[in-house]
Amino acid sequence: MTHHIIFEGAELSGKSWIMSQIYDFLESKYHESDSLLDGCYWFNCDVGVFGTDKGKAVIKNYVSIFKTLQEKNIIVEKFHLADKIYSRLYRQKRVGYRLLEKRLQELNFKIVLVVFPEDENIIRQRLEDRIKLYPHYRRIAKEPSFYIAQQKLYLKKIKRSKLPYLIIEADELPSEKYREDILDWLGEE
Repeated sequence: MTHHIIFEGAELSGKSWIMSQIYDFLESKYHESDSLLDGCYWFNCDVGVFGTDKGKAVIKNYVSIFKTLQEKNIIVEKFHLADKIYSRLYRQKRVGYRLLEKRLQELNFKIVLVVFPEDENIIRQRLEDRIKLYPHYRRIAKEPSFYIAQQKLYLKKIKRSKLPYLIIEADELPSEKYREDILDWLGEE
């Protein structure tokens, strides 16, 4: 069984942790090589490009890569929804991805939207943890209300997506409890 999954969600939602749990399962189960991690390919697509005028072009190129790897498991950390939301928040631009979603459908992509409880104390703690791990994040850090507003946009946009999706509320991190929900949804285990 081959899986193509996009993990989306506001910053600080817990995407990376949850992805690591799914990656570990898929890579372990589907690897073919004893020398390479070839059971699942993880693409961290949000490298400062989403929300810029280059986002759409970069995303189109990633889709070409995904087509090349379509026989393999692929997980993607942030993608077209992130670009739509970041473009709107940071450039006040609307970016459309209808044709791209058709291509993603053809490649059998699904979306896992990771959300957090809208509790400013939880967000503050996650922000503090993020800055400890990645001090450079301090430069772009925002108030908790910003992340809540960002999440509300994700919840609005996911309902318009043509791709199948699952919403995971990550109220506790780290936790392995989300792994089972996602794997069940994928038809694994």
